[in-house]
Amino acid sequence: MSDVLDELTAVILDRKASPTPGSYTAKLLSGGDEVLKKVGEEAMEVILAGKGQSDERLVEESADLLYHLLVLLASRDLTLDDVRAELRRRRH
Repeated sequence: MSDVLDELTAVILDRKASPTPGSYTAKLLSGGDEVLKKVGEEAMEVILAGKGQSDERLVEESADLLYHLLVLLASRDLTLDDVRAELRRRRH
């Protein structure tokens, strides 16, 4: 069974390789600081949700943060596997 984060990464990489007009992901990958700003914005929203909002809201904002983080990684030719490898390294 495929992991949803891996599936999302595949879509992001496809948008990077073959940008689709009107695609939000392609727009984020087109350069500039847009994706950096979104990661910061979503991180703040996770903090606010964690501080005093519902569990549902925290999950929603966490999903937004993960998506934007995956786009940022793809923009730098990095993957979730790179992050997994770093986490494994830290466990040993």
